[in-house]
Amino acid sequence: MKSRYISGFHDVNSKKDCDVVIIGTGVAGLFTALNISSKERVIVLSKTKLNNNNSNLAQGGIAACVNQEDDFKSHYEDTLRAGAYYNREETTQTLIKEAPKNIKKLLTYGTNFDQDENGNLRVTREGGHSKRRILHAKDATGREVIRSLGVEIESRKNIHVDEDVFAIDLITNKNEVCGVLAVNEHGERIIYQSKAVVLATGGVGQVYKNTTNPEVTTGDGIAMVYRAGGAIHDMEFIQFHPTAMYSEKNGQKFLISESVRGEGAVLRNVKGETFMKKYHKMADLAPRDIVARSIFTEKSINHTPYVYLDITHKTPSFIKNRFPMIYERCLEEGIDMTKEYIPVSPVQHYIMGGIYTDIDGKTNIEGLYACGECACTGVHGANRLASNSLLEGLVFGNRVVQSLTQYISNKRINALPVMPMIEYKGSKDLDFDYIKEKIENIMDEYISIVRSQNGLKVALKEIKKLSNQLLGCKESIKYYECRNMCTVAILIIKAALKREKSLGAHYRVDTEGQGCIINF
Repeated sequence: MKSRYISGFHDVNSKKDCDVVIIGTGVAGLFTALNISSKERVIVLSKTKLNNNNSNLAQGGIAACVNQEDDFKSHYEDTLRAGAYYNREETTQTLIKEAPKNIKKLLTYGTNFDQDENGNLRVTREGGHSKRRILHAKDATGREVIRSLGVEIESRKNIHVDEDVFAIDLITNKNEVCGVLAVNEHGERIIYQSKAVVLATGGVGQVYKNTTNPEVTTGDGIAMVYRAGGAIHDMEFIQFHPTAMYSEKNGQKFLISESVRGEGAVLRNVKGETFMKKYHKMADLAPRDIVARSIFTEKSINHTPYVYLDITHKTPSFIKNRFPMIYERCLEEGIDMTKEYIPVSPVQHYIMGGIYTDIDGKTNIEGLYACGECACTGVHGANRLASNSLLEGLVFGNRVVQSLTQYISNKRINALPVMPMIEYKGSKDLDFDYIKEKIENIMDEYISIVRSQNGLKVALKEIKKLSNQLLGCKESIKYYECRNMCTVAILIIKAALKREKSLGAHYRVDTEGQGCIINF
């Protein structure tokens, strides 16, 4: 039986009231906050600092039909094709059609996308897209978007950002959210009481040993909702980005943006041979799941831990101007990408599943909304199309506000439930870094690009053992993170076991080729 709360409501140092609590400071969280009426009091909780999130790391850009040569139908069909036609049609159509108006709103907040000499927005192409539709700011689009939204947030008197605050649990009364139990960097426990709560907590990357995600992405929002009785869907669909810079060190990996291939880069095996044409008609611009599995296969054939990404046929001036951040980072690793191949390998990047929401971001818990990567809106299907993630944060962050505004209009701040102020008397000391490492190793070995029933069963057994070891431990943020990571890992494994046929990013080698886009 799952624990309803992972901490008791004891020793609460303070209580803060507001109309809306938003957890998360990526694009989804900040854009949601900015769209809420200035009449409403909004508190945004950031696990660390405002700019420490996946959105800030996004290099490629935002997909949107803003080019006269593009059209909604094409973007929609590309999204479905990449998602293995598992997408929810209504939400996917909404994502595409509402993209332009949300891009315009982003521009009013001062986001500086690259423009041509006539002042038109420049667009590029990425994997899975049939046309050029990716807006970008060099190769640091996410950083520019977070910068502009952060500046705008600072100017809003009704929005307060609490940094270095870890959300422990959602507080619910029957099936209605009442607020959030949290702890700050000083160990002070705080109850944030509100009319509504919006979760924009991002992904689950730290459950894996090798990921593009920062250290904060331990799946906290998904785990909190699961404990509260919220619906969680499609957790088996984990996207592995094909081209992270290879490193022998474990942990967060530097992403080589898909837009590098969009500008003409090709993948080569260690023999120097191009190989993507033999796996898919779109070659190096095939959807991510196919490119990742193709690289996996080439690595296996040649017994090497990486393949190469080659853009040396482009001029040095083009590369340095279009990809300044990637160029500099490669130099730090001793690679001049204007002359040399970049060693790359797939790593965990994104989760398509998560907290189930309707088209307005509503969950099955009253007053609780979710948007961004932690939410499962169904727009990504079984595999996300490149550069649809920042777009999802914008479109559904805006839709959350439309629904939320009506919900809280004639509502008082929700009453807290009558809760016994019982302290969890945990006394056991554990090495939480060791527990995290064990979880990451298990997930990387058994629930990666290729999966099997036997491997999944082994993983489930091992993760459950680790989860049981955590019972009775002293409370700390690392303890809460380990609890959340175990919960998320178990949800992923159980979903992967339940889906016996391959689909999109979920590839079951023991049922190879059944329902899968590509059959090796």
